[in-house]
Amino acid sequence: QDNYAEIDPIDGRKYLTFDDGTRSYFPTRVPKTVKFSIAETDLDDQYGQLYAANVVETINSLNLPRYGLGNYVAAKPKEPPTAAETKVLDDLSRAGKRLMGFCRTNLFKRLESSGSVFIESIERHILRNFIFLYAIEQGLPIPIGTQDAGLLNTGINDEDTDIVDLTAEIPGEDENNNTVQRIIETGFLNLDIDAELKRRAAEIYSQYMSHYKSRFKWVRPHLFHKNLARALYLDALALLKIVTTCGRWNTDKDEKLKALIELLTIHHPHKKVLIFTQYADTVRYLETQLKGHGIAKLAGVTGQSDDPTSLVWQFSPVSNNKREMIEAENELRVLVATDILSEGQNLQDCSIVVNYDLPWAIIRLIQRAGRVDRIGQQSDEIFCYTFLPAEGVERIIRLRERVRNRLQQNAEVVGTDEAFFEDDHNDQAVIDLYNEKAGLLDGEVDGEVDLVSYAYQIWKNAISEDPRLQKSIPELPPVVYSTRLHKPVEKEPEGVLVYMRTPEGNDSLVWVGKDGQSVTESQLVIL
Repeated sequence: QDNYAEIDPIDGRKYLTFDDGTRSYFPTRVPKTVKFSIAETDLDDQYGQLYAANVVETINSLNLPRYGLGNYVAAKPKEPPTAAETKVLDDLSRAGKRLMGFCRTNLFKRLESSGSVFIESIERHILRNFIFLYAIEQGLPIPIGTQDAGLLNTGINDEDTDIVDLTAEIPGEDENNNTVQRIIETGFLNLDIDAELKRRAAEIYSQYMSHYKSRFKWVRPHLFHKNLARALYLDALALLKIVTTCGRWNTDKDEKLKALIELLTIHHPHKKVLIFTQYADTVRYLETQLKGHGIAKLAGVTGQSDDPTSLVWQFSPVSNNKREMIEAENELRVLVATDILSEGQNLQDCSIVVNYDLPWAIIRLIQRAGRVDRIGQQSDEIFCYTFLPAEGVERIIRLRERVRNRLQQNAEVVGTDEAFFEDDHNDQAVIDLYNEKAGLLDGEVDGEVDLVSYAYQIWKNAISEDPRLQKSIPELPPVVYSTRLHKPVEKEPEGVLVYMRTPEGNDSLVWVGKDGQSVTESQLVIL
C-alpha cells in the first residue's frame, strides 16, 4: 500500500490501478470482539475450572522429563552406552530446556484455544509418560523421538506433537483418551489406575517396537538416572488430578463454542467465514461440533489434510478462477483452518476472519487478516473477530505473565527466544483487541508474503535476467542445494543454511551458526 497505491481524492481510500484501468481498493480491517463467559467460581463451568490458579500452578510445576531427558542422563551407568546411544544422549543434552519451554507454553496455549483440546493434550501426556514408565520398569529400551524444537512451533506443525510419537497414527492409540476417561468416570478409588494405564502403555509400546521401530531412537533405561521414573510418575498423577476434577468435557456447556455458533448462525448466517486456530485438534473439534449444530457447507483444513487446495477452491472459487469448476452445492461457506493454510492460498471471496484462539504474538493476527486482504477483495471492510473472555482480559494477561516468569526461572527461554516462542510480550495489544481499537490489525508485515510466493518471485526475477536457468536448474540432481554454506557478513554470522521437510511433510528453512545454535527462525530472512 505504501509503495504502489494511489489515493482516491473523494473518499481517501487507497487503490491499485490495473492495466485495463480498473481499480482495486484496499479494504479497511475492522477489529471485533466475540465475548464468552469464564466463571472460575461456578463448578459447572469446566472452562472456568481449567483456568483456576491451581491448574495454572500445576502446569507451571511439571517436571516434563520426556522433554528434558538430557537432565536425567546417568553420570556413571553400570554399562557404558553404545556408539549409537552416545550420539542420542549427546543430542538430548544439546536440546536443553527449550523443549521443556515449548511444551509448557503449548499446554497453556491449548488451554486458551479450547478446554476440550487442552484435556485431550493432558490425557495423551499422561499415557505417554506411562509408555516411558513401562519401558523403564521392564528394562526395555526407551523410544525417543526427534528432539527438534522447531517441530513444536505451531507455525510449522499444527498437530499435538509429542516427543514419543511425531508421525502417523499408531494402531490402538486412538483409545488413549478412552483409557483416561474410563479412569475419570470410574474414580480413583474404584479402579487400579496404574494397572489400567500400564496395560495400555504395554500395548502401544509393543506397536512401537514391532511396527514403528525406525521412527524412534532407542536407549536402554539404565543409562538414565532413577529420578526419571519418579518425575514421569509425579507429572502423570498431577495431570490426572486436573482431568479428574474437570471430568468428561461437556460440549453443551462450552460457552466459547456457543458464541461461535451464534456468530455463524445469527450475525453472519449467509456470509463466508474463515476461522483460524493454532491447533489441528481444535479444527477437528469445531468441525465436528459445528456440523452437529446444523452448520452446513463447512470443512476443516490442517497440515494433515490430503488436498487443502481443493477445499480452498471450494471456499473461494472466484479468487482462484475456479468459479466454473465448483458447483453451487459443493461450494463451502465456512472454513476452519490452522495457520499452516496461510501460505500461498487465495481466500479473497471471504471478508470475515475469526480468531478462535489468540496467538501470543500480534503479528499472527495481522497475518491471518492478510489471508483475505489481497488484490481481488471486493468488500470495503474485513471484519476480524477475536474471542476473548467477557469479563475482561486481565486473566489472560496474568496467566501469560506467570508462564513467562516460570520460563525465565527455569532458564527454559532466554534473550531473543521470545520470538521463537511466538511471544512478543505485547499485553497492550490484548487490551486493544478487547476494546476493538481501530487500526490495530493494519499494516503489512514480512510474514504476510508467504514463502511460496516470495520464493516464486525470486525465481521469476532470476529467469528474467537469465532465461537459461529455466533449463539448467531443473536438470540439477535432487536436493543438491538443500544445504549451503553462509559466508559471514555484518550482523550475519557464518553458518549453514538448510532446507528441511518435517515428518508431516511441511517445508522449513533453518540457519545454524558456527556454534551449532540457531541464528534466526525467520523463514523470510533465511530465504
